Amino acid sequence: MPYIATCHCGAITLEVKRAPRTLTECNCSICRRYGTLWAYYNESTVRVRSARGARASYAWGPKNLLFNHCKRCACITHHQRARKTAQSTVGVNARLFDPAVIARARVRKLDGADTWKYLE
Repeated sequence: MPYIATCHCGAITLEVKRAPRTLTECNCSICRRYGTLWAYYNESTVRVRSARGARASYAWGPKNLLFNHCKRCACITHHQRARKTAQSTVGVNARLFDPAVIARARVRKLDGADTWKYLE
């Protein structure tokens, strides 16, 4: 059964094969502003669909990560590496899943603002 994450207007959907088991709440300068919870998947297992012209991306600093959002409703949908490898992951904004999908997931707090270590 696929799990679908969708932006508010429905122009962008992300489909994965399993519900997230672990979510990451990062406090870096961008994630804390976005208010996201990240669910990580191997890039080859995430299907992203978007209406023509609905998707845009933003990269800052060294431009290693592309933060994707809907141009229509402005929801942050996912992030991905600018340079892909066979092990590349996609960070799906888990807040776009139905709340029941993420209800049992463990939330890990990442200190992306300073140490880049999990605060556990």
